[in-house]
Amino acid sequence: MCATCGCGNPEAPPATHEHEHSHGHEHDHTETITLEQKILAKNDELAEHNRAHLADRNILAFNLTSSPGAGKTTLLERTIRDLDRPIAVIEGDQETLLDANRITAAGANAVQINTGAGCHLDADMVHHALHDLDPAPNSILFIENVGNLVCPALFDLGEHCKVVIISVTEGTDKPLKYPHMFAAAGLVLINKTDLLPYVDFDLDACSAYARSVNPGVEIIPLSATKGEGLQRWYDWIATRTSEVSATAR
Repeated sequence: MCATCGCGNPEAPPATHEHEHSHGHEHDHTETITLEQKILAKNDELAEHNRAHLADRNILAFNLTSSPGAGKTTLLERTIRDLDRPIAVIEGDQETLLDANRITAAGANAVQINTGAGCHLDADMVHHALHDLDPAPNSILFIENVGNLVCPALFDLGEHCKVVIISVTEGTDKPLKYPHMFAAAGLVLINKTDLLPYVDFDLDACSAYARSVNPGVEIIPLSATKGEGLQRWYDWIATRTSEVSATAR
């Protein structure tokens, strides 16, 4: 069971004992920490393998993370239709092919990873998905992670950077509740801004909270359904594409 969020992922570190015993069990804590370190070290090694494979083919990969319902798939559908370049998607969900079917219908190649009780994708899952998907050279790869803002912060998948998506329906204090994810983010997208007149959400305060854990992080408010702010998102992707291409030369 995962020590971070309590999921049933058999590959995740076991939960630690937090209650006190009258007899000494200090070794339990040491063994658990060692196991966590080994699992993350193995994941990081596989992530570097993925990163090298993507770099060899000049593929720009983004790891999209969010809570359930923040609008990741809707944003991806819109992005696929609007950007004039090859896009591939690795879909992570606990069950169903629903999101992968939506992505395919939007015009991108997609492969689905169902994690069952698992709360996140890991580098090994992405490694196998890459071989199944075989993204084209010079394309963009979006990895839509399982809806969860805890465990995905710990697991490098070999991506260029993590993109955290939240929506105005989730609460202004999200960055303070999940600081590790926001600290790991290369970009924060605040989605569903068309609903701002109808919800209690302070855009400026949320942005300030995000920068309190990740100073200088870029934040883009947008509406995937209405199209507001999407050009800034596309410009950001174009800038990252230019940076990666310049590094490859």
